[in-house]
Amino acid sequence: MKRKLLGLVLLLTCASVLGACGNSKFKADYSLEIPEFEHVNQRGETISLESLKGKPWIGMYIFTNCVSICPPMSLNMAQVQEKLQKKGVEDYHIVAFSVDPDVDKPEVLADYLSKYNVPDESKWNLLTGYSQKYIEQFAVKNTKILVKNDPNSDQVIHGNQFFLVDKDGVIVKMYNGYAENIEDVPIDTIASDIETYIDENL
Repeated sequence: MKRKLLGLVLLLTCASVLGACGNSKFKADYSLEIPEFEHVNQRGETISLESLKGKPWIGMYIFTNCVSICPPMSLNMAQVQEKLQKKGVEDYHIVAFSVDPDVDKPEVLADYLSKYNVPDESKWNLLTGYSQKYIEQFAVKNTKILVKNDPNSDQVIHGNQFFLVDKDGVIVKMYNGYAENIEDVPIDTIASDIETYIDENL
């Protein structure tokens, strides 16, 4: 009899836990695991996947000589941060991988970021310190985002996605980081998703 009661209690406990998970406001759309990396940011600091773990981060690909989508993507990311600041959200990182690492040295990236008047520069990590081939392979293999050097110009072809990475280094959502119509960039949704994810994983 005691074993039956214990079994019933365990069953109800499991059902309760599963029910709570099913009611989560945060819904993951992806499960792409980022491999370990170690690069240098715009402040000359070494940033690794391990150092980012424990907090979610929102990532993107940019380069400083970009004449097309990078400036609006950077502005849109700054707006996401403004929304997070208004919500009082603090526990996150912003990570931008340069797709033109030969040009984008740390001081060049720092100068680039200074043009966007971001609310909190300390949360931004603009990464460099690897080869062009490395970032092309890293992007396609690990984030399913195209990065391709254009041999006929000084431009680099790359995707416009923002990707949300959880505290364990797994991509869980992707969003338009750039669109001709600004309303198609889900700035409010991105900020809300980050807030919801943090609230549910405290």
